[in-house]
Amino acid sequence: MSGIHPRYTFDVPGLSAFPELNVRTYVSHRGRPGVFFFSLEAANAMAVQIARAWFHLPYFHAKMSLQEQNGLITYQSERIHKNAPPASFSGTYRPLGVPVPAPHGSLTHWLTERYCLYTLDSQGRLLRGEIHHQPWPIETVEVHIASNSMTEAAGIRLPAEAPLVQFSRHLEVLVWSLVLAEQD
Repeated sequence: MSGIHPRYTFDVPGLSAFPELNVRTYVSHRGRPGVFFFSLEAANAMAVQIARAWFHLPYFHAKMSLQEQNGLITYQSERIHKNAPPASFSGTYRPLGVPVPAPHGSLTHWLTERYCLYTLDSQGRLLRGEIHHQPWPIETVEVHIASNSMTEAAGIRLPAEAPLVQFSRHLEVLVWSLVLAEQD
């Protein structure tokens, strides 16, 4: 994540850029497709506190590293959030192609063309945040996952088959304030 800041403000050194890793699912509410996050890991404790308070998102503080060498990206995350279930990820990946938008009607298009996020507030009410972005520039990618307990920490068991993996280096995203989804 980079360039993170509220509207009409500017990047803040030490707060506006940090590694992030998330576990999410794809949902629809009253015909509006979106994403729902089971967890989001971030290497910035202040960003975690702000996102949990303002956006009611299940962010967790994590010790994370991201290194790129000769096109190979090494990504590691270990949750260090107090009183949270342990979760970690370690893997490498290498983009293999030229970025292109997902073809209409493809699974990748269905997964990436989501323009809202859903979350629950402290009272269990469903909230929606509108999202705007251009189509994701998707690349094929070679991946080696050394370890991954991220979904287990959320109570989700992954299937035995190989995952669908794709890569996007950069995408600018705008997120609006949350509203009650039931007021649609």
